[in-house]
Amino acid sequence: MIVLEANHIEKTIKDRKLLDIKQIQIRYKDRIGVVGRNGSGKTTLLSILSGETEADKGEVKTNASRYFLPQLKETDTFKSGGEVTKSYIDKALATKAEILFVDEPTTNLDARAIEELEKHFIRYRGAIILVSHNRYFLDQVCTKILELEDGKIKEYIGNYTSYVEQKEMLRRKQQEEYEKYIAKKRQLERAKKLKEQKAQRMIKPPSKRMGTSESRIWKMEHATKQKKMHQNIKALETRAEKLEHVEKPKELPPIKMNLLNCEQIQGRHMISVKNASVNFDNHLLWKDAFFVIKGGEKVAIIGNNGVGKTTMLKQILERVPAVTISPVAKIGYFSQNLDILDSQESILENVMSTSIQDETTVRTVLARLHFYRDDVYKEVNVLSGGERVKVAFAKLFVSDCNTLILDEPTNYLDIDAVEALEDLLINYKGAVIFVSHDSRFVGNIATKIIEISQQKVTGFTGSYKEFKERNQQTERDNIKDELLKVEVKLTQIISELNGESSDKLEQEFQMLINKRNSLRNQLNKKRGDLV
Repeated sequence: MIVLEANHIEKTIKDRKLLDIKQIQIRYKDRIGVVGRNGSGKTTLLSILSGETEADKGEVKTNASRYFLPQLKETDTFKSGGEVTKSYIDKALATKAEILFVDEPTTNLDARAIEELEKHFIRYRGAIILVSHNRYFLDQVCTKILELEDGKIKEYIGNYTSYVEQKEMLRRKQQEEYEKYIAKKRQLERAKKLKEQKAQRMIKPPSKRMGTSESRIWKMEHATKQKKMHQNIKALETRAEKLEHVEKPKELPPIKMNLLNCEQIQGRHMISVKNASVNFDNHLLWKDAFFVIKGGEKVAIIGNNGVGKTTMLKQILERVPAVTISPVAKIGYFSQNLDILDSQESILENVMSTSIQDETTVRTVLARLHFYRDDVYKEVNVLSGGERVKVAFAKLFVSDCNTLILDEPTNYLDIDAVEALEDLLINYKGAVIFVSHDSRFVGNIATKIIEISQQKVTGFTGSYKEFKERNQQTERDNIKDELLKVEVKLTQIISELNGESSDKLEQEFQMLINKRNSLRNQLNKKRGDLV
C-alpha cells in the first residue's frame, strides 16, 4: 500500500538545481536508505518529503502522519553525545508516526546502542526513510536503497550490500560494452586504413616502362575502381561515426607515496603501552593496559561509549610514563576540531603547506576524496563540515608522518568518502591506530583489535571478523559450561523429588527448567549468529 507519493520534485539552492526527481513512492513498512555524496541533497529530500520544507515545484501526496528527526541535534552539557542522540530517537519512536524520516540516527552511538536501534527500526509499525553513512546499519535495516546523484533518484531493491553488488554488475556490464565498442571501432579503423592503402596503389602504374598514353589509359580504367574504393572508405567512416559511444568506467590510479622511514618502521614497535591505568572523576576506566603497535599495523580501539577510547588516544599523544614511543615514529593526529586547517586558504594550499609529497600525489589523494580539478582552489571557509573533515585527513595523510592516530575519522563523511578513506588507509605503509563506531570500517581496515570493556584492555591480533568469531566461541563455551552445571543440578533435584516432594524443591526445579531453556535459546542464537 502506497502511503506517500512525490511527483516532479524540484529544488534549487543558490542557482544550483539540487533536486530534479520524477517520482518517489513510499509503501507501508518500507525501510528505505537514501545514499549519496555530501551535498547531493539527501537531507533536503527528507525535509521535503516530511513536509518540513517546500519544494520549488512538484507535489507530495500523503494522508499519513509524518515525523522528521534531523541530523543536527541540540547539545546538552549534562549528557554525552550518545545520550542526546538516544533521547531524540526515543522521542521520534514514541510519536508512532506512520512515516518516520531520520537523518544520520547512529551519530555518537556505540555498537550496543546501534544494535538496539536496529531492533527498534525493524519492529517499527510504519515506514522509515533514513540517511546514514553506516553501511552495516543500512544492511541490517533497509530493504530498498535510493541513490541520489546529480539531483536524480535511482532505486535499488535490497539492502546496502545488494545495492553495491548491483552497482558492480552495472560497472562490469559497462566495461564489457566499452571493450566491445573499442574492438569494433579499431576493426573499422583497420579496414579503412587497408582500403586507403589499396586505393593509393590503384592510381600508381604497375610498370615504369609504360608510356604516357598507356599510363593515362591505365589510370582512366582504374579511376572507377578507385571511386568505388573511396565510397567504401566513406561508408566505413560513417559506420565508425554511428557507433554508439560507450564511456570507459572510471579506474582509480595507484597512489605512490614516499613514506618517512618506510623500511625502518615495518614490524618495529612504534607505540608500546605497559601497565597503564586511568581514573576519571574517581571512576576507573581501565587498569594494567598492555599492548604494542607495530609499523604497518592497522589497530582499531573498540568499546561502548564512556569506556575511555578517546582517553586512550590522548594517553598516547601525551606520552604518559606508561607509553613508550619509538624514536623513528612521527605521529600525526586527526580529531574532529579540525584545528590544523587555515579557513582563509584554499584546499590545495592547506594540504601542500605540510606535505612531503609532490603536487601530483596530493591532487591524486584529493581526487580520491572527491575534490576534482578546480575544486582544490576553493577556500576552506566555504566548505561543508564533511568536506573539511576530508581536507584535514588529506593534509595529515600526505604530511611527514608515519604513524596516524585517528579519532572517529568517518563522522560527517558520506559513504563514498568513507570508502575512499578506507582505500587510502588499507594501502598506507605506516601504522594506524583509530577509534570508530563504524563496524564495516573497522572490519575493512583493522589488522589488530584493542577492546576496552569492563575496565580491562584486551588485545587481539587479527581481523575484526576473526575477533568477533573468537568472542562468539568464548561466549558459546561459557553458555555450554553454565548449561552443563544446570543440567547436573536438575538431575540431583529430580532424584530428590523422587524421594520426597516439597514446595521448595518444586520451586527450585521450575527455576532450573526455566534457566536451562533460557541457556539453550541463547546457545541456539549464538549458533545462528555464527552462520
